[in-house]
Amino acid sequence: MDQILYQELKADIRLFEEKLRAFEAGEIDKKTYKGFSGGFGSYAQRNGGNMLRLRMAGGAMDKEKLAFLADCVDRWSVRRLKLTTCQTVQLHDLSADATVAIMTEAMDHGIITRGGGGDFPRNVMVSPLSGVEQGEYFDVRPWADAMAEYLLGRVRELRMPRKLKVAFSNSPANATHATFRDLGFVAREDGGFAVYCAGGLGPNPKLGVCVRERIEPKDVLHCADAMIRVFTAHGNYENRARARTRYLQDTLGAEGLRQAFAEALAESKAQRDLSVFPAPQPVDKPADGAIEAGRVIPQKQPGLYAVSYHPLGGDLAPEKPAELLRVIRDLPDVSVRIGADGTLYLINLTAREVPAVLQVTDDGANTLFETSVCCIGASICQQGARDSQQLLAAMLDAARRENFADGVLPRAHISGCPSSCGTHQVGTLGFVGGVKTIDKVPHPAFTLMVGGIDAAGGEQFGRLAGVLLQEDIPQFIVELGRTVQAANSTFDEWYPAHTDVFNALVQKFVR
Repeated sequence: MDQILYQELKADIRLFEEKLRAFEAGEIDKKTYKGFSGGFGSYAQRNGGNMLRLRMAGGAMDKEKLAFLADCVDRWSVRRLKLTTCQTVQLHDLSADATVAIMTEAMDHGIITRGGGGDFPRNVMVSPLSGVEQGEYFDVRPWADAMAEYLLGRVRELRMPRKLKVAFSNSPANATHATFRDLGFVAREDGGFAVYCAGGLGPNPKLGVCVRERIEPKDVLHCADAMIRVFTAHGNYENRARARTRYLQDTLGAEGLRQAFAEALAESKAQRDLSVFPAPQPVDKPADGAIEAGRVIPQKQPGLYAVSYHPLGGDLAPEKPAELLRVIRDLPDVSVRIGADGTLYLINLTAREVPAVLQVTDDGANTLFETSVCCIGASICQQGARDSQQLLAAMLDAARRENFADGVLPRAHISGCPSSCGTHQVGTLGFVGGVKTIDKVPHPAFTLMVGGIDAAGGEQFGRLAGVLLQEDIPQFIVELGRTVQAANSTFDEWYPAHTDVFNALVQKFVR
């Protein structure tokens, strides 16, 4: 990072501390404080204390960052870590002193919290196994890293209507939802990028508009500059509820958006050369055998492997960073990647190195259903309507008692409110928290959606299936599992031919 920018960002933390102390003293209200603190990646929690979001471009966490995280847990007695769907790590229940200290010290370890929330460019997202994944079109990470550096360099100058989420995808798997982010770059087989913009989840979700069928990778920063120009020129500064890029599709239309983007891109190129030619990031590590085991993913580098580890609900046990560090500290080239679904990947392992990593991560998900995605929930989040983590725990407990075969139940995506931090719209099963009134009495409830798809080329948001009381959902999951298992099938195979049976089951639980 440029040293001048580094010093400026570090000096800005003093402004954050002043606001934090004023908030704790009751001198400013919660809404005012949130409007300021979010830009530094921190929010006050509903249950007291503070959250701090550690941005890591593309979810890349090397050993230095992992060691810093472990040290923070130890020195500040951090009791809750959350892996987010934007490939960051959230530290919860922090005191004011801990929040300021961690934010400051993180910068010395390459972790910047600025822009972790608020109306700023957010953490740049990348397919978690980019560079090592079999079948990928090419490694998109070097361009994503350049993008992260570029946006961070502009974070102090920008005044956008709302946040800007940028994502890179290395294949049609579309793990980062690049085709429906504010700005997305999707790798093509011919070595270029397709560019999408003005998509997003949350209220009134929209798939992105393809504004460029193909660009050369060197032009990704020009595309970011163009998108910022379009957003600031046409975005809604008056109504925050309509200040996201996806509403540009309503005001400009798809063709108008493509035209505005083309004009802004031409202006960007005419005014300044932002071409980037990042160096490749090869992996050159000798193999020492072969291995096959659950959660072990062969890399495209022969004889090297990644191990997946999904802490239930994305809740990473506080002691886990130190445990992981002890195992990988002396293993060459091994690092950690955070996926957009709360999964950790430990990459560049040889066959002999894999068993120790499997052992230290054996407390995670063992079935597809156990990899369900979940936001932090209303017990902590000010925006939350329902405790999504509580629902997930009840669902998992009910399913485990039935001992269903893997795949009988699909992965669920659970959001505590319509903001969609649990990405419920693209889940095979999606749940979004709310309230259902019965006989004039409000009850905790979740709206059920089904059939969401995030793969590039087949994207669709799930359809509304019904509104279920929170207390009934675990039993619904049990009966769904029993139905699919009785058919000797998996949900993904069973559902397309049995939508009527599924709908009838849902209606059985609708009150």
